[in-house]
Amino acid sequence: MSFDVEIGYASERGPRSAMEDFAGVSRPAPHEGAWGVVAALADGVSSGGMGREAAQTTVMGLLRDWYATPATWDTTVALDRLIAAQNAWLVDHNRRRQGRRDAEDAGGAAMCTLTAIVLRAHGYTLAHVGDSRAYLIRGGECVQLTQDHTLGVQAFQNGLTRAVGLDDGLRVDYQEGELQVGDTFVLTSDGVHGVLKPAVLAQVAGQGSAQDASQALVDRALAAGGRDNATALVVRVRGLDQATLDDMTRRGRQLPVPGRLKEGDVVDGLVVEASVFSNGVHRVYRVRDPRTGQRHALKTLHEARASDPQERAMLAHEAWLGARVSERRAPGLLHVTEPAAPTAFYTLSDWLSGESLAHMLASGRRFSVAEVVTGATLLVRALGHLHQHGVIHRDIKPDNLHLGDDGQWRILDLGAALSGKEPDAVRLLHAGTPSYMNPESWSDDPQQARPTPGGDLFAMGVSLYVWLTGRLPYGEIEPYQTGRYRRDPLAPSRWRPDVPIWLDHIVLKAVARDPRQRFETAEEMLLALERGASRPLNAMPASPLLARDPVTAWRIAFACSALFNVLLLYWALFLPR
Repeated sequence: MSFDVEIGYASERGPRSAMEDFAGVSRPAPHEGAWGVVAALADGVSSGGMGREAAQTTVMGLLRDWYATPATWDTTVALDRLIAAQNAWLVDHNRRRQGRRDAEDAGGAAMCTLTAIVLRAHGYTLAHVGDSRAYLIRGGECVQLTQDHTLGVQAFQNGLTRAVGLDDGLRVDYQEGELQVGDTFVLTSDGVHGVLKPAVLAQVAGQGSAQDASQALVDRALAAGGRDNATALVVRVRGLDQATLDDMTRRGRQLPVPGRLKEGDVVDGLVVEASVFSNGVHRVYRVRDPRTGQRHALKTLHEARASDPQERAMLAHEAWLGARVSERRAPGLLHVTEPAAPTAFYTLSDWLSGESLAHMLASGRRFSVAEVVTGATLLVRALGHLHQHGVIHRDIKPDNLHLGDDGQWRILDLGAALSGKEPDAVRLLHAGTPSYMNPESWSDDPQQARPTPGGDLFAMGVSLYVWLTGRLPYGEIEPYQTGRYRRDPLAPSRWRPDVPIWLDHIVLKAVARDPRQRFETAEEMLLALERGASRPLNAMPASPLLARDPVTAWRIAFACSALFNVLLLYWALFLPR
């Protein structure tokens, strides 16, 4: 379902002699979808004489400049800078007017309230100053999202304590929350909410179209004796985009981590059937949706890590990335679903019955060459799908290669994956399993050691070698133990005679010591597997000793030189002339 909103707007001058309310909404152009929809309502301060100008310039400036802010800015940061710039302009304008002797004749100060809301993907961000208001109507309940910045609740106490243009140091209230399909946001000036109770407002706003509702609110307020300008802006949410990383991160910051769950507990309608995994950082449960009977894997933080902001950000990134790369249920990848209205912080994915490759090999299962080639082809295709999305997995190994009961091979665990938008904690993590990491990963040169898609292909080659032979091509490797790479691996057929020569060439190319000899892309490796014996690869040349172990090569050269010099000396001293 794509992001879809219905908008209604109505404004009447009422019994006042001047109109000082102003409101507007901006929708994104096709290339501006990431910025979402922005709506704003301002109420000019009537005693200032220039309230209309203040309200109009504040709303129009915000709507115009919102889509010019960098996409990398947080929503609250972008709003704060735009509002602060408008406030500074109005304050300077007022200060210059006050310096004139004819300030009273010139029209006084320009100030206004402001209530603005930005709807992006699965979340909303609200900015508020003054006594205009924002309401959220959800499930028939009306909640006031804003707090009036006034001296008091009595009529004679309604002077504003905050307004755009009032002070240099403007404090803006911000609020963030999750969007749901069916949400209705209502922005009103005090000419509407000053005479209509929330129950009446909720009833009227829920009837007819958004435009009919906004007009009905204004008409109802004026009919009830309203003595001020009356303005209502109604925004109804009819569809949501796929959640963004900001949505997931905000959810990770705001929602509580569920405590330790036991069989029979219920989380957002999902019934816990079993606890299947815990490593002190994460917990994984098998849950069932009683409405559909479908089972899911629910992953959340261990309660000991519940307050760790880095772990929250990393799990939020993993959830967003999983949903992004598994859209349209791409084969070979675990499908991650987005909870509709979560009350706790967790991720949901399809429950997979089956076993990992590591578990099957450890239990003694032997795969035929045809089974290995078929499985490797599916997994390399899935790895290519990740790379096309700009994702580097960084931990390909048999533990993360899973065969489901449906016969589908899948790549699991995106917890250490890089997407270009990952948190610093993920980016700085030297992820991976040493025995499956390429030699350059241990280089002191950061440029050589940086993660690349080629590292995933090397790890897939090592996994394929283990799949065929039960052995690691370079043996068990500890961190920075580069000495293990000083020999070329034996061909898989040396350990397993039924492995064909063409498959030897593919595996040895994938795990070659020299990165220039390896596959450049997953598509290249996939093509080699699909062609098989029909168009075999050339045999890999043996690496010269100087390339494999320069130190040993130089030692041998030095020893030979020293021996030659000893022979010359012996000849010079002892042999007859």
